[in-house]
Amino acid sequence: MHDIRAIRENPAAFDAALARRGVSPVSAEILALDEKRRACIHAAETAQAEQNASSKLIGRAKASGDEAEFERLRALVAAKKDEIARMQTEAKALDAQLTDLLLRIPNLPYEDTPEGTDESDNVELRTHGTPPEFDYTPLEHYDLPSVKPGMDFETAAKLSGARFVVLSSGVARIHRALAQFMLDTHISENGLTETWTPVLVREEMMLGTGQLPKFGEDSYKTREGWWLIPTAEVTLTNIVNDTTIEESYLPRRYVAHTQCFRSEAGSAGRDTAGMLRQHQFEKVEMVSITHPDHSRAELDRMTDCAEGILRKLGLAFRTVVLCTGDMGAGARRTHDIEVWLPGQNAYREISSISVCGDYQARRMNARYRPKDGKPEFVHTLNGSGLAVGRCLIAVLENGQQADGSVTLPEALHPWLGGKTTLAADGTLV
Repeated sequence: MHDIRAIRENPAAFDAALARRGVSPVSAEILALDEKRRACIHAAETAQAEQNASSKLIGRAKASGDEAEFERLRALVAAKKDEIARMQTEAKALDAQLTDLLLRIPNLPYEDTPEGTDESDNVELRTHGTPPEFDYTPLEHYDLPSVKPGMDFETAAKLSGARFVVLSSGVARIHRALAQFMLDTHISENGLTETWTPVLVREEMMLGTGQLPKFGEDSYKTREGWWLIPTAEVTLTNIVNDTTIEESYLPRRYVAHTQCFRSEAGSAGRDTAGMLRQHQFEKVEMVSITHPDHSRAELDRMTDCAEGILRKLGLAFRTVVLCTGDMGAGARRTHDIEVWLPGQNAYREISSISVCGDYQARRMNARYRPKDGKPEFVHTLNGSGLAVGRCLIAVLENGQQADGSVTLPEALHPWLGGKTTLAADGTLV
């Protein structure tokens, strides 16, 4: 959501910022709707004042016996009443049009967000670690002999259809251990507050974080009207929905491990093999609610939290800044962390951390109260810390051995009861 006052004051700057995203100028349409809406409101207020003035004169005309004036004033009051109702209805309709238009416009990128059209224009910030070398062609996760017994796509397809999986035995335990390892690290070392939230939310919550109205096809809606969350960003961020908190309460830093659900509309043929792109998956999500002055620094802190998980697991990765054409609609700047996958011989996204400024806060009406002054909008950030399934893929592929087994990261051993290896037969030893 955008500040209409800022658009009125500098429409050219608003259009210029959107142009960096490849969005056509829209300020003229916004301001035309806004002008009509304000004109209707002014007309209603003027008619109300005239109605009030005439109402006061009716009694005098009646008392003086001036029937003609009495009838004229009574007719005028009735006409003004109809005019007020008509202007208020029109203003309400224009307000709804304006709100819907503003809700569909993406966020304005920060000046230091690189300009570009797609992922080829993203800018690498740094790399960490060295991809492992193999004396054979490394396999993708679903082809590893040790993984096949515990990663069943055929049964999942029978149960639910394509892009689902049934995990069992050693693979299932590694998956669970990764989520617990991430949670415990974020809580004990990064100072995040563990949170457990619903996965079914009201429509207004999806609207608040920007999944609606424009991107509804990417998520699932139940017959009862609830939406299945695509990420815990929705629930964690909306904790402050329609709330004014004290400045001293900031920052709030949350972490949650949840099931996530995405329809992946329009992604047919893209990365659909194995567990890389599923309709149902798990994520450990981080969300920060901050003072506006601190949100940019918080982006770097959250990026380090996510990178830290990969450093502990000994996985090679790189961190990039997304260009304006590859960035999500709600973000002002996004850092993607891409982990090395030997089976694909490529870096693949495992976390995306975004600072949204006050974009979501305006949609949610989430504010903080400064020590001196009127309430202002908070800033929000979100990011994966990490995507559990993709982390499982990375651990399996990077630890694969020639005999079909997988050597597991040392950092994960305490969460596996001391087990160190996924043997070729699929058992943990």
